[in-house]
Amino acid sequence: MGNPKLDVLDIESISKIAKKAKLPLIVDNTVATPYLLKPINYGADIVIHSTTKYITGNGTSIGGIIIDAGNFDWSSGLFDEFTEPSAGYHGLVYHDVLGPAAFIAKVRIEGLRDLGSAPSPFNCFQTIQGLETLSVRIKQHSKNALKVAEWLEKQSQVAWVNYPGLKSSKYYDLSQKYLKDGQSGIVTFGLKGGFDSAKKLTDSTKIFSLLANFGDSKSLIIHPSSTTHQQLNDEQQKSTGVTSDLVRLSIGLEDPDDLIDDLKNAIKSV
Repeated sequence: MGNPKLDVLDIESISKIAKKAKLPLIVDNTVATPYLLKPINYGADIVIHSTTKYITGNGTSIGGIIIDAGNFDWSSGLFDEFTEPSAGYHGLVYHDVLGPAAFIAKVRIEGLRDLGSAPSPFNCFQTIQGLETLSVRIKQHSKNALKVAEWLEKQSQVAWVNYPGLKSSKYYDLSQKYLKDGQSGIVTFGLKGGFDSAKKLTDSTKIFSLLANFGDSKSLIIHPSSTTHQQLNDEQQKSTGVTSDLVRLSIGLEDPDDLIDDLKNAIKSV
């Protein structure tokens, strides 16, 4: 599930194409989380997560996870780094020694140990604490997000709303196949006033915090065109799924009626 497009990938179909091409299918499952979606069950070979988001759930620790299904053949001739001797490790040939585990071993040896991309013990502690409540939190995130999205659809000042759980979404059918237990907590929408109205809206909320993160227990709001994507021109922004009127909401665990009231007042002020 993409961010900010919220496009739902047809994993099974893409997996068939990847297998024919002898390429690994790598899925970023940060938005959907491992509770709502298990990509490996649908043919993914590698799954990655930013644990900073929903897994930790409180915006306190930066981290990531790589999960290798362990069933991809790295000896096809397309990946020399696994089938040729490694000069840094006494001529070790990863695939010969480790077989299907060649990729994840190389990640641990060269990425983790050599480059030092390891979290601190305290960050790990915070992430594990968050993981314990993921199932409870993500269900509420999804429930709240759907309610907010449905409310936004009814507002005359709103030009469009994007959330895979809405029946109006072009990804609704795929979301019912892959995300049956919820469609996560991100909602995007556009105001009819365009860039200026969208930017002003993000400065007018009281409960929603103006932050670039998502997946936090508290609700967040941002106008990507004037913040995270401001260095790109209009054409480049559109290629990433960002339009000048787009507002992204990360729906938290607050009472959804309070969130709706906050948005209602902010829209009125705009």
